[in-house]
Amino acid sequence: MLGNFCPRGSHLSTEFPINVAVIGVGAFGRNHARVYRQLQQAGSVRLVGVVDPNTARADAIAREFECKAFGSVEQMLTTHSEVQAVSVAVPTVLHLEVARTLMKNGVDVLIEKPVAATLAEADELLHLAAQHKRVAQVGHLERFNPAVRATLPLINQPMFFEVHRLSVFSPRALDVDVVLDLMIHDLDVVLTFVKSAVKEIRAVGLPILSGKVDIANVRVEFESGCVANFTASRVSTERVRKLRFFQAGQYISIDYGRQDVLVFTVGGAADGNQAAPAQASVNPEIEMSRPAITAEEPLLAEIKAFLQAVRERSRPAVSIEDGRRALELGLAILGEIGQHARRIGVGRG
Repeated sequence: MLGNFCPRGSHLSTEFPINVAVIGVGAFGRNHARVYRQLQQAGSVRLVGVVDPNTARADAIAREFECKAFGSVEQMLTTHSEVQAVSVAVPTVLHLEVARTLMKNGVDVLIEKPVAATLAEADELLHLAAQHKRVAQVGHLERFNPAVRATLPLINQPMFFEVHRLSVFSPRALDVDVVLDLMIHDLDVVLTFVKSAVKEIRAVGLPILSGKVDIANVRVEFESGCVANFTASRVSTERVRKLRFFQAGQYISIDYGRQDVLVFTVGGAADGNQAAPAQASVNPEIEMSRPAITAEEPLLAEIKAFLQAVRERSRPAVSIEDGRRALELGLAILGEIGQHARRIGVGRG
């Protein structure tokens, strides 16, 4: 528990809506505002306003979702001291600055991934959250994907992962490399599944259409003996988001986009958590099944989990520590990519 310190949220309960806002209303931030507006219609929150230094954009989003527009966090806090919880969707390099101001003013924060630009900044966020007794959740969206949630009960000892996340080029997140932009989703999921320290990293990556790494291939070996191969690209002609892994007697395939899970089990290897067979297999010794999926928009599930932690003053579903672990692995991968580029004399250097 986070204690009872709650100057802006002392009345938090199921009887009162939580006053919320969104900082940064680009593509991600607009979606946060959309979900808060949806929840407002259900009575659980009140969308007080949106903040963006691009005041024309802030005004447009405010009109769309019927709230107020502000040009800065300070302006919002001065005129609306009742704000209790905020989504931080600004560029990564501004996460610490914005979240620091909010937490010092008693506001709980949902910070988009990656949690920060450096480990030192992530550590300061940890300190600030503890010091001011704030709920601080990180926006690792795939944790709330129904397919990932349905897979968690099936995990025993995964030993090999093959992960692909491919996207068409977009200028929306060029402040970070593809590793911290796209691959970090899968790094967080695999770290959650494996629960083991990293032993070795081998990585290669190249800038293609931007000044940062746009495509990367990574091999991570864990102390448990598990090996994970990751491929991430933001210069693809197609959109692919798939994770496959093997554990004793089972092969499990997750399609993030379709929110679908397929489980192939040899003989009697299933542990009882599995759904009934989906269909007959070509090989009678292999059973194919689909775990039950509870469909829900991942962002809606993420924000609902954040608001629940705000109401209950409890540890969020994805903590700053979780975000730091994914960031640490992502930065280590970028370090290996840089070393590889220097060895061969191309790309980063």
